Amino acid sequence: MNFSDFISHYKKRLHKLFNVEEDIDKLSLNRGLPQDILEKVMDCKPLSVFIPEEYGGRGAKTHEALSMLQASSYESLPLSLMMGINGALFLQPVVNYGSEEVKQPIFDRFLHENNMGGLMITEPDFGSDALRMETSFRKVENDSDTCYQVSGTKHWAGLTGAADFWLITARRENGSGLGRDIGFFIHDSRRGGIEVEEYYNNLGLYMLPYGRNKVNITVPEEYKLQPKSIGIKMMLDVLHRSRLQFPGMGLGFLKRMLDEAVTHCRERYVGGQSLFNYEQVKKRLNRLQSSFTVCSAMCAFTSENVPITKDVSNMDLTANAIKTYTTDLMQQASQSLLQLMGAKGYRLDHIAGRSLVDSRPFQIFEGSNDILYQQISESVIKQMRKVKLKNLHEFLSEFKLTERAADYFTEVLDFKIDHQLGQDRLVELGRILSRVISLEFTLRLDEKGFNKGLINNAIRILRDDVERMVSTFNYYDNPDVIENYEESSSWLEAMTPEFAHN
Repeated sequence: MNFSDFISHYKKRLHKLFNVEEDIDKLSLNRGLPQDILEKVMDCKPLSVFIPEEYGGRGAKTHEALSMLQASSYESLPLSLMMGINGALFLQPVVNYGSEEVKQPIFDRFLHENNMGGLMITEPDFGSDALRMETSFRKVENDSDTCYQVSGTKHWAGLTGAADFWLITARRENGSGLGRDIGFFIHDSRRGGIEVEEYYNNLGLYMLPYGRNKVNITVPEEYKLQPKSIGIKMMLDVLHRSRLQFPGMGLGFLKRMLDEAVTHCRERYVGGQSLFNYEQVKKRLNRLQSSFTVCSAMCAFTSENVPITKDVSNMDLTANAIKTYTTDLMQQASQSLLQLMGAKGYRLDHIAGRSLVDSRPFQIFEGSNDILYQQISESVIKQMRKVKLKNLHEFLSEFKLTERAADYFTEVLDFKIDHQLGQDRLVELGRILSRVISLEFTLRLDEKGFNKGLINNAIRILRDDVERMVSTFNYYDNPDVIENYEESSSWLEAMTPEFAHN
């Protein structure tokens, strides 16, 4: 089946399942997805887009993966995340780092038995500080075969208790404790050894189960991923590739927010006139269209520049800029839709309220946005030092990711960067840089014949945002936290001092 027919069939199946046979708004109130519905979704073989042709898949083509994620998130953001977890955090790492003897059996189970897989990195005491994880592994001999014993506690792994396969990260035991490098191990859930100690009542994304897992497994040697160099670099390749594919999930979601907002504003009358006639409403719709355009540009960039065979471990700046801004746009879009919908949208069984809580964790998982914005700045400053430049515009005008976009900020970004910025200012600078990089992607999309009106609108909004952010960045005061804030902080005592000591 050609891809056009494949994606068309998938879209029609999702629409029928979630809008005709069932009501996705009501389904979203329940934990998990009914098995019969999940089977009908998986019968379309959406995960085949992540599997190479030689193993029976569609070819592991990036544009097909992003299109599938986009189609999924238009109907259901949690469903798209489920597909993203399976693809970016399990199947793609197995494609690139799995041993040949295990690939075919694993891919066959995904293609013919609708199996699912996930990734366990995060631990209760080590979230963003993942490299200090305490899950450990050691090599053992088991019936004359070499195996690895892996033990520890993992949590917040999507598909907890439901995945048929897991990728589990651990550090090697040595004489003095745990080594610095990371190992990845494929675990078949049929072998047992993972106990779900608690299922979490996650605030949103009800379709996906999360929880805390006690891990005590034995993994055959061939089920250990084989890094090209070191395990940490392999982990960066996995995480960066996943972040670079966030626009696939983001684009379908943003298109749905835009469509819902436009439909509502056409049909809703306030004060005797359509909502479309109000300037503030137009401003929100305008920004939603810009978000859709920028995310489209990101999808185009990833499709062109991130084939499955490419090692993206060194693409930290690009991956972090794409992940942070995409997820910020998603949350902003859901906030706008809810504001436009008013009170009726403030319900879990309404798409506006549900989207608000479902999109929020995207700004947290796979790298908190605050941390990633800081890392964006650190990466740019490091490169500025390398070429001995301090003027931001001068550097960006010569930098591949911003060379054209920099022309739109000749005066705005014409200032020197202190190479010793504090953490909070690094975050602010990272936000600015992510928008400039996104403008570069948008200008590249313009060259491919994308809707000119949408392109111009996105350029204007990105320029306005950067100018506003730079103004805040340049007029900066150090934050000051009052430690003894409870002292003399009662408004009632301040207003009625005669009663203060009665």
